[in-house]
Amino acid sequence: MTASDLSVRVTELRTVKEAAERGPSQRASDAQHDRGKLTVRERLDLLFDPGTFREIEQLRRHRATGFGLEDRRPHTDGVVTGWGKVEGRTVFVYAHDFRIFGGSLGEAHAEKIHKVMDLALTSGAPLVALSDGAGARIQEGVTALAGYGGIFRRNVAASGVIPQISVMLGPCAGGATYSPALTDFVFMVRDISQMYITGPDVVQAVTGEQIGHNELGGAVVHSSVSGASGFLYDDEEHCIAEVRHLLSLLPSNNRELPVWHQPHDPAGRRNEKLIELVPVDPNRSYDMYQVIEEIIDDGDLFEVHANWAQNIICGFGRLDGHVVGIVANQPLKQAGVLDINASEKAARFVQTCDSFSIPLVTLVDVPGFLPGGSQEHGGIIRHGAKLLYAYCAATVPRVQVILRKAYGGAYIVMDSRSIGCDLSFAWPSNEIAVMGAEGAANVVFRREIAAADDPEAARAQRVKQYRQELMHPYYAAERGLVDDVIDPAATRPVLIEALSVLRAKHAPMPVRKHGNPPM
Repeated sequence: MTASDLSVRVTELRTVKEAAERGPSQRASDAQHDRGKLTVRERLDLLFDPGTFREIEQLRRHRATGFGLEDRRPHTDGVVTGWGKVEGRTVFVYAHDFRIFGGSLGEAHAEKIHKVMDLALTSGAPLVALSDGAGARIQEGVTALAGYGGIFRRNVAASGVIPQISVMLGPCAGGATYSPALTDFVFMVRDISQMYITGPDVVQAVTGEQIGHNELGGAVVHSSVSGASGFLYDDEEHCIAEVRHLLSLLPSNNRELPVWHQPHDPAGRRNEKLIELVPVDPNRSYDMYQVIEEIIDDGDLFEVHANWAQNIICGFGRLDGHVVGIVANQPLKQAGVLDINASEKAARFVQTCDSFSIPLVTLVDVPGFLPGGSQEHGGIIRHGAKLLYAYCAATVPRVQVILRKAYGGAYIVMDSRSIGCDLSFAWPSNEIAVMGAEGAANVVFRREIAAADDPEAARAQRVKQYRQELMHPYYAAERGLVDDVIDPAATRPVLIEALSVLRAKHAPMPVRKHGNPPM
């Protein structure tokens, strides 16, 4: 072959690759835009640093026959795979191309995804899935289902080893929904993202219920009702920008620490606002977001599940440039009580932080677990145990700050000293007890109060006595259940110093295959 022959081949190669990048047709691209969605290449341009995306298996084509498939063999087979840089760090990706076979999964399509998942795991780099597919390619039969099995198995193998992020940018139905459910974080976009096991047509045929796609499994439903999605955005551009932000807060794998950023917020900055922000009266509410924003660097909280189980706040922030996971009760919502959803949400977040070496800061103001038949019948014991298990199993640095109420079993579960937090601090407004003073007096002095000439006066006297003797701010400190009672204004510098001391923490685990947590 002469040089001129090779140049012809190179020209031919460029032509083939350019056609693969353009996609099937302008008409298909226009149809994608008409649905309010970006094309796969536009999404990849938003995800990666400019000029860094490297595609693999671009020329892959399916080999299926029957039902006309042998006459339709486009390059990429409906999924784009490869890697690129996000803020200079390597990230792997697979992205469905809805313009080709509706992004449906067949044998070749699945093998491309398996390849890039294997590369991400062996390279120790995060994996992002940009999902916009119609599920299994029906024309390829059971082969497509086996492809999903390979994805699920790899999701589990990578769990806790590399960050896995699912970005739902279109429909996701049937068995395909289990892959995002197995990943660490799920992003959805209002009006264009849907996930459901069975679609509206099947639901109507089986049950008679008439329900739309978004009402059944849209972004709002999964971010505020089911809890299947951690993030909700109004458009793809904002969504993908926040995926990049999340990646900046996570390590590349479980053997690394999150990237430290030079802080602009002074480590010694005092929080004088906190003294006025949090009322001493345990029956008055306040906004825990304001507390968190006052403490962390630049007030920048990246919240997970902001719209679901709002009685507890979970999110990432930085203290002196180091990433931390924040878990905090929210008195503005149900008085900050723990219920089934809050326990699930916090347990998952604690487990995620522990997987990726992110220290935990727990801000406590909790009146207890939510009582009632619906909670008991729904399994509050089992679900509450998930949060307890997650904290007990976590080996990252763990610091607790008790702002105000810390009652009963909920106090124990919110990373108390007794379940292994490394350092526990309390404000002078803390009330750590089996239950509130009113409830305790009603139980302990029930007969005495009932027999009194003035039951209300007797109750008030006993409530006052119980609070003075068993709930004063130093009771827990005197018994070694908190390490120090601190000035609220010193919370930020105290936390930064504590986490600095704990940064090299090493907690050996017992020899076992794995624990058996409540599911």
